Amino acid sequence: MKIKTSIVAKSVLILSIAASVAACNQNKPETKTAAAAPSEVVGKQDVVFFNQDSVVSQYDYIKDMDKRLDAKGKAAQADVQSRQQAIQREIAEYQKNAATMSAEQRAPIEQRLQRKGQEFQQYQQNAGAQVQNEQVAEQTKLYEKLVDFTKALAKEKGYKMVLTFKKGDPTVMYGDASLDVTADVIKGLNAAYAKDKK
Repeated sequence: MKIKTSIVAKSVLILSIAASVAACNQNKPETKTAAAAPSEVVGKQDVVFFNQDSVVSQYDYIKDMDKRLDAKGKAAQADVQSRQQAIQREIAEYQKNAATMSAEQRAPIEQRLQRKGQEFQQYQQNAGAQVQNEQVAEQTKLYEKLVDFTKALAKEKGYKMVLTFKKGDPTVMYGDASLDVTADVIKGLNAAYAKDKK
């Protein structure tokens, strides 16, 4: 009997506290905040995101950039291989004739071949560095294009923040599909690039 009275007393106490809180809230003037009024935000999103993987695979500038860099890389590689083969032919020719030469005849040829080998290694390193520098320059240019476009899109659409995500980078774990502006970003980037290309 004592337990039932205790439960009833606690229930009445909780109900009276809830009633007094409700009564206090009725007397307060209504205040509107962004968090308290989700119906005001439904039509306009302040924070949106786009899928970086989709942009990389569908942005025409990136496709063209990759083709340019690939062509430059292949050209540099072909040039390096051509120079390497020329040195290898000279070495093979020297080795074929070395047995019939005197030590005085071999010495200057060996020095020349050694110098050519060192020059080739330096050339190979410089060619690799040049390709890397071009890649960095292209990637910097791409980044600037993306930032400029995203700023313009945010200003035009009234976005306060534009996020990006890619598979394997859990910066954005979930985003409602209504916040995904990937298609708009790709369409706008490709339109701007087509205009620049002319």
